[in-house]
Amino acid sequence: MQLHPLRTKAFTAGLLAGCSDAVGQKILGARRIQLRQVSLMMLYGFAYAGPFGHFLHKLMDYIFKGKKDTKTIAKKVLLEQLTSSPWNNIFFLVYYGLVIEGRKWNFVKNKLRKDYPSVQLNAWKIWPIVAWVNYQYMPIQFRVIFHSAVASC
Repeated sequence: MQLHPLRTKAFTAGLLAGCSDAVGQKILGARRIQLRQVSLMMLYGFAYAGPFGHFLHKLMDYIFKGKKDTKTIAKKVLLEQLTSSPWNNIFFLVYYGLVIEGRKWNFVKNKLRKDYPSVQLNAWKIWPIVAWVNYQYMPIQFRVIFHSAVASC
């Protein structure tokens, strides 16, 4: 973590995304785990979620100068929930539809229009709490791992 923070966060996010998907498949009754899907979820965590989280938290600490008072944490949570949360949910829905499911763009676009509002509203029921805990208690080097662990659940 100290020598290669970005690489460590990317690999950890990828591993957790893959494990989460495999467990999810089993919970949903899959007899055989779809390794292609698990691999593509690992790619998502490795290439996107881990690096995005790494740079997001560096940016937040830069913007707010590393402050941890209650007012600053509230601002960080609000900024995150109004910017990166919608972006991440849109990106994931598009990635899942195009890459994992192999759907055409028009199908994904229509599904995004239909599903995105409820996905985002449901995200706002849990992720502000996770973000608060993350900013309040987690050292910056563990925030992406904490976020990825919660997302796995």
